[in-house]
Amino acid sequence: MAVKKKFPLRAAVVSCNGVCAASAETRCRYGCVGCGSCTAVCRFGAISLNAYGVAEVDEEKCIACGMCVRACPQEVIRIHECANYIVVKCANEDKGKEAREVCPVSCIGCGICERTCTAEAVRVVNNRAVIEEELCLSCGMCAVKCPRHVIVDLRGILTEK
Repeated sequence: MAVKKKFPLRAAVVSCNGVCAASAETRCRYGCVGCGSCTAVCRFGAISLNAYGVAEVDEEKCIACGMCVRACPQEVIRIHECANYIVVKCANEDKGKEAREVCPVSCIGCGICERTCTAEAVRVVNNRAVIEEELCLSCGMCAVKCPRHVIVDLRGILTEK
């Protein structure tokens, strides 16, 4: 099916990297639970579950209709501007030590990203990084400096996807 996209190009993004979902004992209570609600409602086949059982979005297929956002019981899917390819792949709001115990790559709210961002687009809110897309320059410095690799470049250029 050919998908006609509207400008500005937007797509869904999942705020969970999924590593913690591999173990039922340490599963993050904020992350994707792999229920498949998002995949069931996506008419364009843009969402699939990865090897960890976590939702991933194919931006090429996604038209940003928002059906997956509404269907997600964990509220970890949001719509973002495709031109801004720097995203936070974590929804964990636990403090540093607790976050580390649950997930080896969760945001611990250290603030390095916030201090690194020259555009003041990154803030630590509820113990995790949040990027204000309208301020973000997509320079990727926050992603490069993130010690936990929670902030990623969706293109895979500055960081691994």
